[in-house]
Amino acid sequence: MRDVEQATTLPEAVLEPILEREPAAPRITWYDDATGARIELSAVTLANWAAKTANLIRDEFGLTPGARVAVLLPAHWQTAAVLLGCWWAGTEVVLQPDPDAELVFAAAGRLGETEDAPEVAALSLDPMGAPVRDLPLGVTDYATAVRVHGDQFRPGGTGAALDGMPVPEVLTLARKSAARQGLSETDRVLSTGSWDTAEELIDRYLAVLVAGASLVQVANPDPSLRERRIETERVTQVL
Repeated sequence: MRDVEQATTLPEAVLEPILEREPAAPRITWYDDATGARIELSAVTLANWAAKTANLIRDEFGLTPGARVAVLLPAHWQTAAVLLGCWWAGTEVVLQPDPDAELVFAAAGRLGETEDAPEVAALSLDPMGAPVRDLPLGVTDYATAVRVHGDQFRPGGTGAALDGMPVPEVLTLARKSAARQGLSETDRVLSTGSWDTAEELIDRYLAVLVAGASLVQVANPDPSLRERRIETERVTQVL
């Protein structure tokens, strides 16, 4: 296993320790209280989706390390995989429309913000990963395209990782955030927050992974379900 301190990409730094320690344990559990959906991913499954995404970025879209990728997606289990895939491919993630982005991953409802992008991958955000219906011409359906790619990936380099910040800086911020929030590898963390800014993404996603904790992410939260969910999911921390 690669020394984490020598890791060149974020997935190498945050996923490999988890994969070595608890590969089959729940890593991300995603709920949508508006539909009743619940999806759970182990570290292995998350890593496989991330590797498929990285292969898609490199082999289908032809991006090289250092390219900019706009991620216009909510806090979601598919977003978790897309982000790790971007970082595994060595690309820089930006969380808003960007004229310099070579590729945009966008929710179907945000395709209007991608008209000038060279390449666009649309996500339906269906709980089971169903494709987007009535896809516009020239837009790639993520769910369909990603499945044919390999679930192993060998990184080829990296540039900036997130909004101009290199990997070591993002890792440092994530570790500081985990320490500030008191997160540890024994924690089961409940969050209903967004990942719309770099700060939110670091505090509510990367800090959890860096700590080795597991995340229960809830979309459209129903307050009446909160206490029961804390009990049934054995939540130890609430962000």
